[in-house]
Amino acid sequence: MKHTALSLALLLFFSYFAGAVSAQIPLDAFRLSDIGLGSSARALGMGNAYQSLSDDYSAASFNPAGFGLLKRMEFAGGLNYSKQNNSTTFFGNTTDYSNSATNLNQLSFAFPFPTIRGSLVFAVGYNRDRDFNGAVSFNGFNPNSSMIANNAGDEILYELGLTDQNGNTPIRGNLNQDGTILSKGGIGRWSFSGAIEVARNIYLGATLNIISGSYNSSRDYYETDTKNAYGFNVLTDPADSTTADFREFYFNDVLDWDISGWDAKIGFIYQVSPMARIGASIKFPTSYTIKETYTVNGQSTFANATYLPFQDFQNVSTSEYDISSPYQFSGGASVNLKGLILSGDVTYIDFTQMEFKSGLDAGTMSANNKDIKTTYRGVVNYNLGAEYTIPEVNLRLRGGFIMNPSPYEGDPSERNRKYVTGGVGFLADEAFAFDLAYAYGWWKDIGENYGNNESRTYQDIRNHNLILSVSYRF
Repeated sequence: MKHTALSLALLLFFSYFAGAVSAQIPLDAFRLSDIGLGSSARALGMGNAYQSLSDDYSAASFNPAGFGLLKRMEFAGGLNYSKQNNSTTFFGNTTDYSNSATNLNQLSFAFPFPTIRGSLVFAVGYNRDRDFNGAVSFNGFNPNSSMIANNAGDEILYELGLTDQNGNTPIRGNLNQDGTILSKGGIGRWSFSGAIEVARNIYLGATLNIISGSYNSSRDYYETDTKNAYGFNVLTDPADSTTADFREFYFNDVLDWDISGWDAKIGFIYQVSPMARIGASIKFPTSYTIKETYTVNGQSTFANATYLPFQDFQNVSTSEYDISSPYQFSGGASVNLKGLILSGDVTYIDFTQMEFKSGLDAGTMSANNKDIKTTYRGVVNYNLGAEYTIPEVNLRLRGGFIMNPSPYEGDPSERNRKYVTGGVGFLADEAFAFDLAYAYGWWKDIGENYGNNESRTYQDIRNHNLILSVSYRF
């Protein structure tokens, strides 16, 4: 009787290499290079159009030159709630699924040093600027293909009784496929920043970020013979009578990352007039180190047998590798019209500059980096925002819009990520500030369970983010 196990062969693309699997793909580089929604309630309420404003601790995330605008010491902290709703269509069936998380997203201190003229400000703090919350659930009947047939040459499928010893299988489709994918985690930055007014109304700043974070994705996948297409008269392995009447194939895989790294950002702000500012910043490539653990388990079920993982087969692998993100070039301008602030930003990111740097075999790195060049593209993100102050009650009303185009070459506009934002702020005794912001995002996406358009999910995503920030200046 066969020894049975689900080895590391069942990864995203189910490539089996003599017992060792490469779990690293270009999507991993994009996951780390993507832009988050930041950690400041005021900035998010204004659509993150903050390059020329940045007059609070969020300058560490947007434009460190903004620290030069601070005149008093500032303590700040905040919380973030994020939720993703995903309505997934799969072979005509639609399934809703969601995932949410609440995290500390800011804790900071900024200190302006006394100067004879100009300003000199240093700041230190923590920002959580990226969340990896995600959810997918699908269920539908696939008449045309099967993950088993798609990977029939893998030895592990023979060990599970799903093919004969030559890699042949009668299973070609007519199976119900269902599953769930849940992801969680995020990236935080400990930032060390400084800014100086080098000339009248001209501010320069820099930030060094020490990065830590985590990512976890867990997937359950089933193929079930709900219509008895492979009954007692069908043997998946003719040499083994227990493989008659196939019932179900199941696997679970878990990808777990421990993320560390560093990067830096420089910026400037010019106060053109009492009413107008311009600003720009450059974020240098982030150097990430990923410590990865990948775990797989599963089974196959027949009428008279169940094949389970066997202890002689390893189902856990670990690896460590480095990824570099691209440069980010940002610029913006704002005007203050008697209490009404209007602001706009643009950011250019060339995602073809993402790169696997080390830790993987040369062939895998070369293949991934070539795929990045052909799959991704450069994009221009833009942000628009407004804030109106009601002076009688020290209340600030905010609104904004964020557009992050899809980084994939040839993607339709429906896959661009769009957000509308809003927020309120209240200043008490010219010292305590309370800010609340909400962002609603929507876009479409696709996912592949295996192959290319053989088992595709069509996803309609709605994203909700709520940030509460509190600060005290003295």
